[in-house]
Amino acid sequence: MAQKLVLIVIDGLTPGAFEAAVENDVAPTLGLLAREGRYRRALSTFPSLTPVCLSTIATGAAPDVHEIPHLVWWHRGERRLVEYGSSFGALRAAGLTRSIRDTIVDMNKRHLGAGAVTVFEALEDAGLVPAAINFTCYRGRTLHAATLPGVPPVLGPKRFFFYNLFESDPTGAPLAVRNRASGTIDGYAEAVARWLVVRDGFDFLVYYLSDYDFASHALGPDEARRELARTDAHVHALVEAAGGLDEFLERYGVIVCSDHGQTQVTDAARLEDAYLGLGDVRVTASNRAAMVYGDDPRALAERLDGHPAVDVAAFLEAGEPVVLGDVDAHPDGRSRMAAALRNPNAGDVLVSAAPGWEFCDLGGRHHAGGGSHGSLTAGDSEVPMLTIGVDGDAERIADVAGLVLGHLGVHARA
Repeated sequence: MAQKLVLIVIDGLTPGAFEAAVENDVAPTLGLLAREGRYRRALSTFPSLTPVCLSTIATGAAPDVHEIPHLVWWHRGERRLVEYGSSFGALRAAGLTRSIRDTIVDMNKRHLGAGAVTVFEALEDAGLVPAAINFTCYRGRTLHAATLPGVPPVLGPKRFFFYNLFESDPTGAPLAVRNRASGTIDGYAEAVARWLVVRDGFDFLVYYLSDYDFASHALGPDEARRELARTDAHVHALVEAAGGLDEFLERYGVIVCSDHGQTQVTDAARLEDAYLGLGDVRVTASNRAAMVYGDDPRALAERLDGHPAVDVAAFLEAGEPVVLGDVDAHPDGRSRMAAALRNPNAGDVLVSAAPGWEFCDLGGRHHAGGGSHGSLTAGDSEVPMLTIGVDGDAERIADVAGLVLGHLGVHARA
């Protein structure tokens, strides 16, 4: 049987932060892993926002296939907003109860494209045991009941742990959400991961660490680099649970990556202001990407011409992308924008923010003075990619699913 595999996803980690931490021994465990494997800078998707990126990692598909378009979008069929958690203010503005259900349940149950196959589904179909900790694109084959009454059951991987709300096994892990700023989310993930590794209880594990992104939003990507030491300690705990580095690498192949980068933002704009006085136009904006829904995409895009917060605006005309702005200045910008435009849930106009700018969300919140992501720019879009004991390479996060399945000898259905 093929060697088992661990995928470590560190949310929001930039290549520069990873490389500096390894070089300066700020992250000693990541440094040891880096010396054992192959490292490169890889490319995220667009919009480079967590729900879109994690769906790409889980399915190996672009947004035109997995159909998750943004952190916030207009559901044409249901004539309502879908908000996955841009901020608490945005959740309240979209309707708190409905938004929580969208984020926890319906992103996977109803919004994730039926034509996409997650690695969890493919591995379970092959008789293997996938596991996931706190990973938001989790659709699998095993039905899991919630730990709280009133929350419907969901289909997830065989071993599934989601912020204490879904727990396939009693691990004794502490409460995840008691103090985000002090690192309790990743503390919960570490406790579960140690429990799983001690028991060698999976064929494939996604170990998702999100607290670094939280710190980078608050402090900015340069100041958040010191937080990587805490993230590294969570990776160290995983290695130690196996008995040390040699034992860990003998047992598991390893992939370490991020879902997107981050860049410093100093200014925020309400994109809705560009459409004041117009009729049925809806703007869904968050972080450094936005979407506009309306009947005349060209006119809506042209309204953004010269807007200081807007770098690129694009729309489909006769089924083909039309781009206003220098999309080719960004890594693989044209094809990433085209895939985003062809998502059936995407807005009629897609907008990538200019450097230093962020778009206010539905609650008026923003991260000006800190870090943000979502745009086509290299800083938002490049990620570290480290593979150890895994054949092949990943030039983009969409390649990760193929590496996982290939390593474990599984072919996904078409």
